[in-house]
Amino acid sequence: MVMSNLPLLPQHDRYDFVPLPERVDYDWPAGKRLAFTLTTNVEWFAFGAGLGHDPAKTGEPQTHRNYSWRDYGNRVGIWRLFDLLDELKLPAGHNTNSLIYHYAPQITDAIRQRGDEVLAHGRTNAENLRGMWQADEERVLREVTETITRHEGRPPQGWMGSGAYETPNTPDLLKSLGYAYLMDWPMDDQPVWLRTKHGPLLSVPYPIELNDSQHVVHRKGDASDFCDMIVQQFDEMIEQSQRHPLVMNVSIHPYVFGQPFRLRMLRQALRHCLGHDQADRVWWTRPCDIANHCLSLPPGVIPGSKA
Repeated sequence: MVMSNLPLLPQHDRYDFVPLPERVDYDWPAGKRLAFTLTTNVEWFAFGAGLGHDPAKTGEPQTHRNYSWRDYGNRVGIWRLFDLLDELKLPAGHNTNSLIYHYAPQITDAIRQRGDEVLAHGRTNAENLRGMWQADEERVLREVTETITRHEGRPPQGWMGSGAYETPNTPDLLKSLGYAYLMDWPMDDQPVWLRTKHGPLLSVPYPIELNDSQHVVHRKGDASDFCDMIVQQFDEMIEQSQRHPLVMNVSIHPYVFGQPFRLRMLRQALRHCLGHDQADRVWWTRPCDIANHCLSLPPGVIPGSKA
């Protein structure tokens, strides 16, 4: 019986509710069932101004201390992560502020040399898109896109907003600028098509939970707990993927897990994943490869596409 007096809650129209058991089954390339991707967040901040985390207390003013703590990630942490990825032979995606090309081009040179992916991540994490007028937001998105295109020789395929923040216009603007996917909507373990004014835009899973900034900085969690989360997530998802193809995305910030004592535990957790007795069921990949595979599938497979 339908209740006529149910409250009408504010909703969006970006995607439909399609529960996991009702979806079409498919494989990742070579019959793999779990797509594993690691995404770093390479960010540049304003000195003494704008937004930015503080290692000790949420909401602290911007000082030389918290600026320097974050800058450690660019000066030291990211290079240790590059070494770790090389050691383990893992590809990665890097959510990259476009101002990195100006202030720290050695980082983007190294990303390019590794064959990793540069994802657009705003101009700087000292700002985000919230509260911007549509015209101002479009100028920012266009500037970021053009900067990456100029340096990489091709436009970025993916977008991850600073802080994962959006305005109601962001997916529409991204689609109009030619983006194939975004990672701002943490609602699923599979890619899902989003509706925009200019056609479908793919949502690739990005974690709020398996995110070192959320766990360590915001929730004051322990590094060993975070690395145990990686292990437990992997072990459970590789079992769950027998029934459904899944994406496991691990979000790492160089100023958090680039610290030596945390890096050591991260290495152990990733070695566990790579050495798992079902690791042959895993596709170790980049976010853009996940998106490209979804683009190659026939309509009606990925939720949000029409058969």
